[in-house]
Amino acid sequence: MLKISGPLANKYDPQSAVAKDLNAIAGKLARKDATLWGIDAQAEAGIRLNWIDLPSESRELLPQLDALSAWARSEKLTNFVLCGMGGSSLAPEVMAKSYAKTLTVLDTTDPEQIELAVPQDLQNTLVIVGSKSGSTIETASQKSFFEKIFVDAGLNPVDHFVIVTDPGSPLDLSARSAGYRVINADPNVGGRFSALSAFGLVPAALLGIDVSILLDDAVVAAKQFAETDSTAIKLATLIFEQTRQNFSLSDSGSNVPGIGDWIEQLVAESTGKNQKGRLPIVIESPQTPVAGEALAIGFAENICELNVIGSLGEHFILWEWVTALLCRALDVDPFNQPNVTEAKERTGKLLEQGSVAELNELAPSFENRNLAIFTNREFSNLKSALQEFLSTPGQYLAVMAYLNRQTDFEIIKIRKALADKTNRGVTFGWGPRFLHSTGQFHKGGQHNGAFLQITSDSKKDLEIPGKDFTFHTLLMAQAFGDGEALESRNFPLMRIHLKDRKQGIAELLEVVATL
Repeated sequence: MLKISGPLANKYDPQSAVAKDLNAIAGKLARKDATLWGIDAQAEAGIRLNWIDLPSESRELLPQLDALSAWARSEKLTNFVLCGMGGSSLAPEVMAKSYAKTLTVLDTTDPEQIELAVPQDLQNTLVIVGSKSGSTIETASQKSFFEKIFVDAGLNPVDHFVIVTDPGSPLDLSARSAGYRVINADPNVGGRFSALSAFGLVPAALLGIDVSILLDDAVVAAKQFAETDSTAIKLATLIFEQTRQNFSLSDSGSNVPGIGDWIEQLVAESTGKNQKGRLPIVIESPQTPVAGEALAIGFAENICELNVIGSLGEHFILWEWVTALLCRALDVDPFNQPNVTEAKERTGKLLEQGSVAELNELAPSFENRNLAIFTNREFSNLKSALQEFLSTPGQYLAVMAYLNRQTDFEIIKIRKALADKTNRGVTFGWGPRFLHSTGQFHKGGQHNGAFLQITSDSKKDLEIPGKDFTFHTLLMAQAFGDGEALESRNFPLMRIHLKDRKQGIAELLEVVATL
């Protein structure tokens, strides 16, 4: 049963202007009224509101999911790799963690992490490819890479792949033509609202999770969201009224490990528009400093000042409602992502022009044997460069690590270390994954961030079949493309390039500790 608790829960005022408005329009949201976010958002909203019905409508997928799971069991396909970005991977990852299932999630273009995802036993491996548009460059590249691996091993990829995409997408057409098993998702559901669609349920069912329980819980929860002062209305109102921008998420002690990463994308990418928004900051524990003004949210009793308790199915549909309502309060379109598209276009242009090699040859502001710094002026050492960078004013600092989250995980300690040293919120994102989540907020939300990119050499690169660029080149193009988008807005930006990943991370953490 969903509930909210904690001292901040008592600050909900049903007579506030926001609470009155959200109570007045909640019934319209339940009826999928596309006018709730203004005339400019109406066209997009008109084709993006079917997530409201997914708790019940997705039951139509159950026969397909049962047949797919039975086929996988009969073929002894027990090792699962999921290729997908953003909404196509974050919800399945939360499901796997919550139900203690093993799922290799590949949401990167880092060649070292991709190589680690290649299974020892291909015979028992099933690759799930999820892409709403059917043209996501990361996912398309991963698919081509794995297809070649299976072919080289004398195996037919058709027997080891499942495709999830929108009907009529380029991936849908090509996959069906090649004989792949394809499950179509509802095209009138946006990617980040797709947890209870085929994008979330196909991987879950293959892992052996009873998805009908997720759907049943979501159905029951959703029935009360349009009621006066519902949990969804209270949460949206509190997030709007009790912080001007940042709020933290801690899943310590909860039954939904990893839920913060999913909420981060949902809220940041939906609300970060027109220099408005709310920025989620996923923290390591409730005791970890967030720094700066922020609302703290947890998912277990007595964890934070505001705690949201519920099952995973309840959380999925709750936070989708909260996000839609919060966007109403902020007066932004919850369903577009213009600056995610901008970063993609800049990446594509760099690849098309072959400019990545030239950018890699730029002279650094400072370098030693472990790392190099790239910024708009020269420095004599790493410490002075970081001190000046961190002295820039702002409400948050974004660390964007284009690294391997399997073996370079030590770098995540920099978030807490920087939060300890500064009086601002500090987010941490793995690149290019964050480009599909907080990347929208960085460019479209409040213009008060500073941005620290961390890139690296790769000991081994990997070819992308059918392309004239490699995975490392693609990864660097994504970093450079996003950097260009940030620089075009005159945001404080520093790139630290690790020449030796292990030693560079160690040096960076050591220097930050002395600031």
